[in-house]
Amino acid sequence: MRLRHHVLSVLLTSCCLSTLPSQAQTLTIAWREKPPHQYIENGQEKGILLMLAKHVFADSKLKTIFVEEPAKRIWQNFKNGKKNYCSFGWYKIAEREALVQYSDSFYKDPPHTLLVGNSSLTQVRTHKNLKSLLADPSLSLAIVDGVSYGDQLDQLFLSSKNKIIRSSAAPMIMVRMINANRASMMLIDKDDWHYLSSKDEQLSELTQVDVEGMPAGLDRYIVCSKDVASDTMIRINSSLAKISGTKTK
Repeated sequence: MRLRHHVLSVLLTSCCLSTLPSQAQTLTIAWREKPPHQYIENGQEKGILLMLAKHVFADSKLKTIFVEEPAKRIWQNFKNGKKNYCSFGWYKIAEREALVQYSDSFYKDPPHTLLVGNSSLTQVRTHKNLKSLLADPSLSLAIVDGVSYGDQLDQLFLSSKNKIIRSSAAPMIMVRMINANRASMMLIDKDDWHYLSSKDEQLSELTQVDVEGMPAGLDRYIVCSKDVASDTMIRINSSLAKISGTKTK
């Protein structure tokens, strides 16, 4: 009889544990290094988006652990169905909606800007707009592999006549590629460029060009794996609404 009661107790405990609300689970919050928005300096986590994400999840009273991971690994984890897994700072694109749940808007970017090496500057300036620029086969365009620039720019890249150079390197390495004339130009967030140029005086030789036809800045979102419960997403969105005054530049 005692054994039966023990077995019944174990089964009831297991049942109850399996029905605990999702917020009792620890969420892994993965983020990619992208200064000045999110990065580590002298062992300290820094950046406006990283601090904003920590604020949102703390306000939501959700148990979390923040981990820095490369962009490709983050999206591979989503594809592999990793549970209780979230990330932040991503654009909303159609192919990802089958993989993740999107929060309300987390942050809004300004438009991208063009960063051009000295050897290509004269040729770049012969073009009046982005469409013309991307149709020039004499120019090469470096883009970050494994991330989206938003649906509109992603489609323009597919039809571009430029030589497309894809790299998974960090933004600073990409900028140095342009500085070394290994590519003609790249698109970059304005905040990224201001931060990177302040860290390396040699980059002063590069030129920022704001080209006509550049798409408007896009919203960035918190994304979570499909198993994350709807009430958890509601709590995240509620916290976003509460601190919405800090979402934009």
